[in-house]
Amino acid sequence: MKKTFLLVILTIVSLSVLAEDRSDKLRENLFNNPKYVTIVAHRGDWRNHPENSIPAFNSCIEMGIDMIEIDLQRTKDGKLILMHDRTVDRCTNGKGKIADMTYDEIQKLRLRPQHSASITRNHIPTLEEVLVLCKGKILINIDKGYDYFQQVYELMEKTGTTSQVIIKSSNSLDKVKNENGTVLDKVIYMPIVNLNDKNAEKSIDDFITIHPVAIECCISKYNDKVEQLLQKIRDAGIKIWINSIWASLCDGHDDDRAVELGEPDESWGWILDRGGTVIQTDRPYELLQYLKNHKMHKLK
Repeated sequence: MKKTFLLVILTIVSLSVLAEDRSDKLRENLFNNPKYVTIVAHRGDWRNHPENSIPAFNSCIEMGIDMIEIDLQRTKDGKLILMHDRTVDRCTNGKGKIADMTYDEIQKLRLRPQHSASITRNHIPTLEEVLVLCKGKILINIDKGYDYFQQVYELMEKTGTTSQVIIKSSNSLDKVKNENGTVLDKVIYMPIVNLNDKNAEKSIDDFITIHPVAIECCISKYNDKVEQLLQKIRDAGIKIWINSIWASLCDGHDDDRAVELGEPDESWGWILDRGGTVIQTDRPYELLQYLKNHKMHKLK
């Protein structure tokens, strides 16, 4: 009996250590391996589970995805929960603005799958729940959530996940520094820049001064100017994040082109050719297989 109990304890400890090792390796590859391509699952594995849900994130962890992207809203009584929309109408069996609802009211609701009238047993998770779930297992990118920067930081510190979380926004460097300068050097912050915007080069020049690990580059139309800006980012040793989730974010080289049209080289291959080494996708499994086939997704 004692030997069995000891074996169980050792197994649990070993699995915990392996999980921590994976998180460290993911971060190391993101920061220091220029050839490693990081896969970001947009709202988790939402094609098979409700978006921004615990099962959607567990699926990504089990698949071996590098990072999940999540969205935050705040309840009437100050709880940070995961939801893309300001209302619960689209994703749950309820209706109403999240800012007008208490956490207890939110917890009574159940999530629905994308484009489905069916209801699951899954509740709306809090940010703290997700941080605890992902600790040591996978990186986290907070998309909609900059408005809660300080509260997010406190939860990251509380759960010991600060080194795993990227907070991003499209705000100017001056605004970010003015609002969050006290903790900016303690978190991973990533700017979002629309490369077709007339002020894109100034934004990039500003952010190069703080050398973020990556810049999320939105490209509605690819041209010589965009290539010049991408080259500037590459020359600065900063990773290029490109979204393949929608055609409007990658000049038509999106996930649907890769999977539905069967043209992965014209989608993900196009992104890779332009120096993209962080790809946010709605097709995490298919992208993972594509990268593995090209020997571009192996943790050191």
